[in-house]
Amino acid sequence: MRRMEKKDIMHLASLSRIRISQAEAEAFTKEIDAILEYVGAVNEITADVSLTKKVGVRHNIFREDKVTNDPEFYTQAHLRKAPHTSGR
Repeated sequence: MRRMEKKDIMHLASLSRIRISQAEAEAFTKEIDAILEYVGAVNEITADVSLTKKVGVRHNIFREDKVTNDPEFYTQAHLRKAPHTSGR
């Protein structure tokens, strides 16, 4: 498994618009590696086909889509929250 490096953590923080220090990035590399290792172990356990649950009869749960709000109703509110906008 590929380890997360400090540059990867800094890149993820940048994408998330979170400011972290170099020391925090170093600490996060160890924490994220531990988390990924744990998820990998869980993945191996749940990948066992013999543990698959059986599902009973399924019914059609789909419904017809209906527009419940006016077009553009939320657009301006969402655009005001964005750090930068260009048109819509």
